[in-house]
Amino acid sequence: MSPLLVEYPLPRPHVWDNPLARGADGVLRYGNLTPALTELLDLQVHAFSMREAVVEVGGPRLTYRELWHSASRIAGGLQEHGIGYGDRVAIHMPAGARWVQSFLGALLSGAVPVLVHDGLPEAVAKRVIADSRADFVLGRACGDAELPDGAAYIDDGAALGDLALLCYTSGTATPKGVELTNENLLSAVRSMVATLDLPTDGLRNLMLLPLAHASGCVDQMLPTFAVGGTVVLARGTRALAEAIASERIDMVSATPRIFAGLLPELAELRADGLCTDGIARISKAGHRSERAAVPATSADLAAQLRGMFPSARQWSVWGATETSGIGLAVDDAERSAGRLDPEVVLGFPFGGTELALWGPKATVGHGELLCRGPNVTPRYWNDPTTTAARFTGTWFHTGDQVTIDADGLVRRDVVSAE
Repeated sequence: MSPLLVEYPLPRPHVWDNPLARGADGVLRYGNLTPALTELLDLQVHAFSMREAVVEVGGPRLTYRELWHSASRIAGGLQEHGIGYGDRVAIHMPAGARWVQSFLGALLSGAVPVLVHDGLPEAVAKRVIADSRADFVLGRACGDAELPDGAAYIDDGAALGDLALLCYTSGTATPKGVELTNENLLSAVRSMVATLDLPTDGLRNLMLLPLAHASGCVDQMLPTFAVGGTVVLARGTRALAEAIASERIDMVSATPRIFAGLLPELAELRADGLCTDGIARISKAGHRSERAAVPATSADLAAQLRGMFPSARQWSVWGATETSGIGLAVDDAERSAGRLDPEVVLGFPFGGTELALWGPKATVGHGELLCRGPNVTPRYWNDPTTTAARFTGTWFHTGDQVTIDADGLVRRDVVSAE
């Protein structure tokens, strides 16, 4: 072991719904995953065929059967365009039911979806699409009749180690392509379902996170589908707030910045009689760029959310695109009880994530946070130089300066950051 790298055992018990086993590479892995994401989704389609799978407020409402059928026809249309196993299909359109159909259609065709955020500047979006070497683009200009359409088709030949998704980093002028395998995605889904204790009795998740980011697609949409829940999508602050009542929402997932922007509208509607007592879960996805953008402190925001959603349990989830958007989590009840400083706490590792510190002070608990686990990407897309720079063996360098205490709690290293 390099003297700069110090691994941190995890004495705090994990909430795992089945044991993990250490692989030959030293990484903890789930032992009973389905071979591919499409197989997991297919099982849920048959189990919950008549439940609503996706609702676009003011737009389409699709049951699992309807969503799967429409996606399989898109897959068939892509096949007729020559798209098949391992090809890359860019998804570049606004979030909505058509985005979900297109994403699943690309998966079912055997292709690798490439997530291109609709809010990117046009020049950056073009660079991302060019860098991915996309073989087909499902773009913003597609009308209803222009989406590929053919005989229903489902490719079922994928394996755990196969590339399943190409997701690009955010917050930089030059996004990096991150390869996520079936194992990465399935492990992240399994971890989120267990950690947030997602029910199978008809969860309705109002998703405010971008579908084109790992935090939205991998950590919220796919886990919701994995438990037979409903993904609810809306545009505009007013529509989002009103959807809480009209769509019988019991879970809301967003970034702290989005929550901060939504709270004034919610307060106004609540004064007019909106009932928010039905919300049982709140999931906040955070990263470094978020902290500078949130006008309220973490403590203030958590308190405001508790006032708005008195029955809800709150989680904060930390992760990077390279870790499938997950890795650390904390129940905000621990923060509100005064046990944890909300301004510096990132969370405890979960879902097989293991931690190490890198740097000259690693032996005394300070340094750059390194992660490894079944959710961590094996490499960057077509970029061996960045891969070599950001990985030490199986350990991913996050770039975050932190401290790790004896319980495995990770905090931002305020001294190093200043």
